[in-house]
Amino acid sequence: MKNHTFPPAERIAPFTTYYFSTLSEKIKVLKQQGLDIIRLDIGSPDLMPTRDIIETLVASASKPGNHGYTLHAGTIRFRQAVAHYYRQRFNVTLDAETQITALIGSKEGIFNLCQAFINPGDIVLIPDPAYPVYEAATRIAGGSPQFMPLLEGHSFLPDYGAIPSNIAQQAKMMWLNYPNNPTGAIASDQFLQDTVQFASDHDILIAYDNPYVDTCFDGYHAQSILQVPGADSCAVEFNSLSKTYNMAGWRLGYACGNKQVVSYIKTLKSQMDSANFQPTLDAGTFALEGDQEWLEERNMIYQQRRDLIYRTLVKCGIQTHLPHSTLYLWCKIPPQFPTSESFTTACLEQIGISFAPGNIYGSHGEGYFRISFVIPLERIQQAMERLERWLL
Repeated sequence: MKNHTFPPAERIAPFTTYYFSTLSEKIKVLKQQGLDIIRLDIGSPDLMPTRDIIETLVASASKPGNHGYTLHAGTIRFRQAVAHYYRQRFNVTLDAETQITALIGSKEGIFNLCQAFINPGDIVLIPDPAYPVYEAATRIAGGSPQFMPLLEGHSFLPDYGAIPSNIAQQAKMMWLNYPNNPTGAIASDQFLQDTVQFASDHDILIAYDNPYVDTCFDGYHAQSILQVPGADSCAVEFNSLSKTYNMAGWRLGYACGNKQVVSYIKTLKSQMDSANFQPTLDAGTFALEGDQEWLEERNMIYQQRRDLIYRTLVKCGIQTHLPHSTLYLWCKIPPQFPTSESFTTACLEQIGISFAPGNIYGSHGEGYFRISFVIPLERIQQAMERLERWLL
């Protein structure tokens, strides 16, 4: 019988499997060989949601009528809960009917915004380094990525003055993410105001990815882009319950802001998915409307882990900074290693520690690596002891 070949669509052909999926397969093999691997690469929270959130999920799943399809935008109660959260947390008023849509995790919304809004050839401004999905979603939609370097000397913030005027005039959308993954950088009120002004002057949609807004330390409180006056006319914000409420595997997030753009996401979702599970939406509603004080205690656990890693890095002579938010430290590789990947590969294979190489986040991530602190303190302690013995 004839041997058939079925090539992929041209828009997919250049892509390989997402980095962390490939890494997980490699780690699986190393574990089968008897190596004890400590994962400090991916940002999947190890802590649980509160008992009340889980009990809300269980109670909802016990109701016979809660196992069918839900609305593609999420229940009105969930969207009202998002609006409640924005009023309480940011003093921002959102219309639950027109300015909010539920997502199957914010990654889905980030990808689908490009499919709903970007035409072939449209210019999209993307930070570098950045969450890889911004670029991948842009390219799959046929858009043209134009990168904004995030440099340490500029506090890992884009320099709008350095963007060529013709690119700024033609750009249709700009991705931003503060508190920032992977650098851990934060943005000031003034920077957000300048961002809205820049976008308004050039008719650019701001796509603001904000999943770390409630994982903050040292008394810092992150902001929403929608707090800036006039932002709802040129911005859509993505958020997720993954990091804030330790619900990463539940796949629940939302987009909010500019009602026209939110409507595009809703339309696309109505054609391609069957929305979220009702009990997940009910638990998310409870999480958003309930007592938020437990987050401070949770963040203190993260802060303790962060501080342990930071002290070890300083002792080992690795250059880094102490982040006031996110779940990561962004670090320069030791000078004896030529590339980010050579360093992280050596760490994985020689001492059983998995870090994320900076180059997977863009060309300006080369020379750095990312450490996540979403595993128990005792395992972090073991990892830091291994690293210290290896480098000193």
